[in-house]
Amino acid sequence: MNPQYNSDSVIDEPCWSDLEYCKNTKNWYCYGKTVAEQGAWEAARKRGLDLVVVNPVLVLGPLLQPTLNASTIHILKYLTGSAKTYANASQAYVHVKDVAEAHVKVYETPEANGRYICAESTLHRGELCRILAKQFSEYPIPMRCKDEKSPLNRGFRFSNLKLKDIGMEFAPISECLYETVKSLQEKQILPVPS
Repeated sequence: MNPQYNSDSVIDEPCWSDLEYCKNTKNWYCYGKTVAEQGAWEAARKRGLDLVVVNPVLVLGPLLQPTLNASTIHILKYLTGSAKTYANASQAYVHVKDVAEAHVKVYETPEANGRYICAESTLHRGELCRILAKQFSEYPIPMRCKDEKSPLNRGFRFSNLKLKDIGMEFAPISECLYETVKSLQEKQILPVPS
């Protein structure tokens, strides 16, 4: 969350959210995450610790917990019919298994250092809905944008090169979405249409 970045910017490890911007836009989630990470870096410096941070984007995939989280609700609304249209917005996604693997990679790589952006790709909500509709045509997935007059919001492009440089391979978002929906079905959060 930083007004100096736009959809042409590549978001990588030197990029940080702007705390004043987060306050002014009341984005307390990003504010809290940024303050927490800055605090961790300061504590590591004071104690002489070797800190490595993995920063994932919106995480999807099989649920470990029995309840919904905000990331999964983001997908569920397109499957239940509660969203009749999709927003003209884009979001970066990553598979939960890739987030776990990224933590292992940075732990097991002696030369790992600093921050690592953990993102597979950025999708426009329309593209997300098209993938879901192709995989799960039995659900009432919206095919219209709420704002059809404006140009498509491309969202940020996140660089995952630093993780790839230490051997990370990312699961495609289509696989991630499929496993998210299957998990919702298995946990009976999302009914399987007959």
